[in-house]
Amino acid sequence: MHYYKSHVFAVTIEWTGNTGTGTSGYRAYERSHVISAGTKPSIAGSSDPSFRGDASCWSPEELLIASLAACHKLWYLHLCSVSGVVVTEYIDRAEGTMVETEDGGGHFTSVLLRPHVTIDADSDVEVAKLLHADARAKCFIANSINFEVGHEALIRVAVT
Repeated sequence: MHYYKSHVFAVTIEWTGNTGTGTSGYRAYERSHVISAGTKPSIAGSSDPSFRGDASCWSPEELLIASLAACHKLWYLHLCSVSGVVVTEYIDRAEGTMVETEDGGGHFTSVLLRPHVTIDADSDVEVAKLLHADARAKCFIANSINFEVGHEALIRVAVT
C-alpha cells in the first residue's frame, strides 16, 4: 500500500485524581483527567462508573464510540454533498459493546451506528442509503480498529 500523506494528532491527558496519597491503594485515587489539545476547550474525563469513575465525565469508551460516529457522519455528509443528496438533519445514537476478559482486561466487540438522516424531497433515497457503506469504507477511525462497526441507517425525506 502506498501512502499519500501523513498526519500527526497530539493530545495531552493530565491526571487530576491525586487525592493526596497518589496510587497508594486502589480506592485511594480518582480516575479523573483532563483531555486537551492546543487552545481547544478541555474535556473532563474519567473511567466509566463501572471502574470507579465519575459518571459526569467522558469515559475513554464513550469517546471511542463518539469518534467512530463523528467520523462516519463527516464522511457521510461529504459523500452526500458530492453526490447530490441534500441532508438537512443527522443524528446518530451509536452504541458499543465491550467485554471484560478473565485477566481484567477487555476489548470492544462491536459498535452499532444508528444514524437518522433527513434529506430534502429532491434527493435520491436509494443513493442516501448506499452512501453509508461508502462512508464506512472511508472512515479513518473505523479503518483503524479490529472490531465490527455496523450501521442501521434510517433515511427520511423532509416534508415540504
